[in-house]
Amino acid sequence: MISAEREAGSSMKIQWKRIFSMGLRFGSAVVLTFALAVSSGCGREGVAASVDTGGAEWLTSLGAATKAATEKKVPILVDFSGSDWCGWCIRLDKEVFSKAEFQDFAKERLVLLLVDFPRRKALPADMAKANRALAEKYDVQGFPTVILVDADGNELARTGYRPGGAALYVKHLEELLKDAGKR
Repeated sequence: MISAEREAGSSMKIQWKRIFSMGLRFGSAVVLTFALAVSSGCGREGVAASVDTGGAEWLTSLGAATKAATEKKVPILVDFSGSDWCGWCIRLDKEVFSKAEFQDFAKERLVLLLVDFPRRKALPADMAKANRALAEKYDVQGFPTVILVDADGNELARTGYRPGGAALYVKHLEELLKDAGKR
């Protein structure tokens, strides 16, 4: 039984490596197009240390998120996303993360970290490597995976897409944070 579990885990890691390497096989034209889109303010995904969507600011660096969470004394919401190909990720962004109810809540109670695995655009090699390391550290098995962590990186709670919009998602996050505080 244990060897079967190890074999399955090893197989999963190999599959992850294949998925991640697929995202890195795009040419420089895609990188240039993506960089231009980000610099013009398109989307919440980006290659910068942070992306401001006019509401809540999404950081793309764990170091920056950890520093901000320590200063604000709030947890980090880590969004593991396939922003340009994962249907549930796109729905979560459109139905929750882009809405004022969520953004107002996040500004006061969270630091936001986007860990993206796009397929149609290339990330800088160092960001892609850091994102893979975070996905492995937190054993992310699918997208979207939303994990609440403290400033030290300790997992507090895990969730994903939930129907019902921003107001219900905020209520869900409040419950998760309340339960995490009881531990």
